[in-house]
Amino acid sequence: MYPFRASLGILFLILLILVLQPQAAWGAIAQPEQVPLTVELLQERLRSPLQSEGVRTLDLRRVVIDLRPENADFRDQFYRLIQAQLQRSRNVTTGEMIAPLGLDLSYSTIKGELNISELGLRSPLYGQELSPLLSEIEQAQLRRDRRRLSQLSQLSRSLLIQGQPTSLQITVFRGALKLVQTRFEGFVNFTNAFFLGRVEAPGAEFVQESDWSETRFSQPANFTGAIFRREARFRNTIFFERVGFNLGRFQAVNFQGSEFRSTANFSQSAFQQTANFSRTQWQGNADFAQTNWQNSVFFNRSKFSRSLFLSEATFEKLISFREAQFSQPVNLRGANILDQADFGDASFAKAAYLNVTGLQFNSEEARILGDPGQVGRVLSVPTLQGNETLLRNLVRNFRLLEQIPDANQVEYTREKLRLRQLRQQLWGTNLNTATLERLQQVGFSLTQAEAIAQFRTEQAFRNLPDLLRVNEVDLATYVKVRDRVVVSEPRSAVGWTLDALHWLGLSLLLLLSGYGTNFWLSFGVGMIALAYFGGLFWLIDRLRRFHPKPIVPTLSESTWVVSSFSLLSLLGLSAIFRTSEQPWLTLTCLAIVIIPVPAILLFLIYQRGRYHDLMDVSYFVEDGSLRQFRLLIGRLPNMPRFVFFRDRYMPILWDRRWNWLNYFDFSLNNLLKFGFNDIRLRDEHLPGLITTLSWYQWLLGILYIALLLWTLSRTIPGLNLLIYFK
Repeated sequence: MYPFRASLGILFLILLILVLQPQAAWGAIAQPEQVPLTVELLQERLRSPLQSEGVRTLDLRRVVIDLRPENADFRDQFYRLIQAQLQRSRNVTTGEMIAPLGLDLSYSTIKGELNISELGLRSPLYGQELSPLLSEIEQAQLRRDRRRLSQLSQLSRSLLIQGQPTSLQITVFRGALKLVQTRFEGFVNFTNAFFLGRVEAPGAEFVQESDWSETRFSQPANFTGAIFRREARFRNTIFFERVGFNLGRFQAVNFQGSEFRSTANFSQSAFQQTANFSRTQWQGNADFAQTNWQNSVFFNRSKFSRSLFLSEATFEKLISFREAQFSQPVNLRGANILDQADFGDASFAKAAYLNVTGLQFNSEEARILGDPGQVGRVLSVPTLQGNETLLRNLVRNFRLLEQIPDANQVEYTREKLRLRQLRQQLWGTNLNTATLERLQQVGFSLTQAEAIAQFRTEQAFRNLPDLLRVNEVDLATYVKVRDRVVVSEPRSAVGWTLDALHWLGLSLLLLLSGYGTNFWLSFGVGMIALAYFGGLFWLIDRLRRFHPKPIVPTLSESTWVVSSFSLLSLLGLSAIFRTSEQPWLTLTCLAIVIIPVPAILLFLIYQRGRYHDLMDVSYFVEDGSLRQFRLLIGRLPNMPRFVFFRDRYMPILWDRRWNWLNYFDFSLNNLLKFGFNDIRLRDEHLPGLITTLSWYQWLLGILYIALLLWTLSRTIPGLNLLIYFK
């Protein structure tokens, strides 16, 4: 029994081998090997061009073309025969224009130097005469570049005061050129050429140097997966349509002075040596996502009219954008900077910024350079979550470079994001606890709300991206509701109150001082508060009653006070509107702090009236023993009770024309803790409401002087050395 089963197994194995052998042979036949190209084979291919995508194409696929000097006879005939065929533009019999012939060198190997000038049609670079072999459409394509070259030539002659240049020639390649997985073992000379048709070179391999300088690509060009094992030169090249170098492998590459009139795709490419993109112009999107730069790269003086994508790119050496111009955002999301990124003298339009979300950056080893006070303003991060370490590294980077304004700007951005996060936690809808009705109010449909409720019964949400794990929730819905929902543990009333106080304090710091990064904003706030309280104290002291015996200020004094109040307020408003991102919100916040309590006290003072002794004497007294500019850090707003101080402190004089200055001096003492005289409230026959108002301003002054000193310590390098160790 068992020997019989073994015999069947052996027989089945033999049959399987016999069946698979022909398939292996067929697979070999499907991929024929390259054959040497001879004159006879070339003539045969010339007589019978193929139809590829509706275009007549000279089929030179899967051949070995030997153009080395030792094979000079074949090389000369190769160029002569192909050039004659490619330049044919009319039917010999009918005389009608025929479509240009394409050239397909896919899967072939070319040994020796390949010179495009020996294959194309020679045409003058300047002047108006064009070859009659070109069709009207081809002539129009050529003229759009010739016009620019003519203008540049005239400009050069006018600047250099030279005579007419010699007549230059350009090689026009009329048909499509296919180089799919073509291997070039020698030097490739495609300089000063104009490709009127498409260039398809995915997977092409250039073993030696290749030169594409001064070349124009009128139609889309595809170099996807191309391998350049030696230097590739694309200097002053123009790509009129989209071009793709994605998945490419470059050694040294030079695109200096090139123009990309449409989208340029270099994504997932690797650059092993220096890459020079200086003075390039990018009129479409420039995509360098997921690229790997093992050496320095230069985009100096380049102009980007659309977005630049560098997301998830790795820069092991210097990346330089000196004097570059950006009109749209630069995406550095997830990029990795290991050495130095230089944005010195770069200019950014209003719509341009640097998106550094998820940027991998170590401030101990790498540096981000830029113009002080500018580069920090163009750094953009949408959320604090996942970027807090990055922002901390950026702050340290700019402090080590002594670019304090940029460090402060990054900190300001970080705290704005923190404020947004706190606001979202306070008022956002918690996905783990919200009811179905609340979820629908946020923006979910009933089906989505039920799916969310079902999901959280099995597993609680840990972060917002977990919402995409719910099958019923699509990306559009997630983007719509992500700013309205939160994921957190249920909080107690005490925890919510603490977060609310944190949010309120942070809001005040951001609006009144830019989180300690804007001295002039804090100064403007102080000027308005100083003018407001100075005018308020003047009003309370000088306008007491109208009858029976009026105690009112004179017209001259009122004019001086109103003028001073207006001038100080105007200075403060000017500082706020020049430095604050939200000036009206800053003024609203300031009004909430300085207006309600004083307004209530003022209303009560005039409602109750004043019926006390010394009605014709000022409430304010001054230190008559000494007049000088003083720092009054420990001063309190009331005169001491000790009787000997009454000989030292004397009431201010109402009958002096400069008396109105004392009220602003008193406000200055309370708010900034310095002044030109020590002015206080008297200690007898003084309404308590006036004392309350004075102490209220004094308390605000303590908070303000702390805010001002904190702001100064963060904006003046060296004033507080401890800040460098944070």
